[in-house]
Amino acid sequence: DAASAASVDADAVRHVAELARVRLDDDEVETFVDQFGDILDSFEALDEVPETDREEDLINVMRPDEIEEGLTQEEALSNAEETEDGFFVGPKVS
Repeated sequence: DAASAASVDADAVRHVAELARVRLDDDEVETFVDQFGDILDSFEALDEVPETDREEDLINVMRPDEIEEGLTQEEALSNAEETEDGFFVGPKVS
């Protein structure tokens, strides 16, 4: 729409493109003028979202950590497709 198009002009789009090191031709600049205007309109719509009251008396509802016996190395490796020297073997990454 005309109001958002006025908030973003071709020079602003060219400046942003230069900062991002993106080359735009004139047709692309005009497309981005409209798109940037729409994006700014979306952000302005967020300003209309009402604030909500915060719950001040929040408490942690998680249980305390409990130390339990873990698996032995042999148990941990028991279902592994491939192991080497007591460790899991995964695919090579280049």
